[in-house]
Amino acid sequence: MSFVTVRDLFQSYGGRPILERINLEVEEGEFVSIVGASGCGKSTFLRLLLAEEQPSRGDIRIAGAEPAREPGRERGVVFQRYSVFPHMTVRENIVAGDSFTRPLGRFFGAARRAALRRADETLARIGLAHVADAYPATLSGGMQQRLAIGQALTARPRILLLDEPFGALDPGTRLSMHDFLTELRAQTGMTVFMVTHDLEEGFKLGDRVIVFDKPRWDPTDPEAYGATITYDFDARNGGIPFQTIKEETHVLRPA
Repeated sequence: MSFVTVRDLFQSYGGRPILERINLEVEEGEFVSIVGASGCGKSTFLRLLLAEEQPSRGDIRIAGAEPAREPGRERGVVFQRYSVFPHMTVRENIVAGDSFTRPLGRFFGAARRAALRRADETLARIGLAHVADAYPATLSGGMQQRLAIGQALTARPRILLLDEPFGALDPGTRLSMHDFLTELRAQTGMTVFMVTHDLEEGFKLGDRVIVFDKPRWDPTDPEAYGATITYDFDARNGGIPFQTIKEETHVLRPA
């Protein structure tokens, strides 16, 4: 059985189709890069994986469990803009991520001391131990994004969802973050889904690269049809198609 199973997934907003006929199976520990033109539903798909939204039709199952009705700690998420708490120090941000696993979201006494020790271990892993007492505003963009990823990992998710995580970084910092994510993934063995507009980045980091596109297109009404997965590439094998799903593109022209 696949770890993540997506079956016959559709999503519409106010009757406007965004995604249609999404079917996907992902093994545990795989890194899936998601690419495609702007507006073709990549981030919507990520929100559905997070269970932040519910699909119009179809379902997503993790390890065979019933579809989630709301976000849970088994899914961690990192956005393009640094989603950390600016009023907390770097160490406190990591402790906050750990607190998401507790019913009341707070640590006291021995539990707090243990959380601080775990935070320091996490900061050492992500290379931020030397700035543990600093505030996010004093960090570089790459360091802030490391902190956001570290915070997401602290809740020990089984799946990490990344929405354009390096899009706001300069080229040099972006390359260093590629190395960081590759090392971190090797350490944790997590399943990763990453949305990116950078095709080269998708093939560099991913085991698979899935492409979202609209096989059906009406030039008089570009939003008449939703997007689906049109290609599924095996990035570990020089980009050879893992599975070709693309249908014949239908362009509907006015009479």
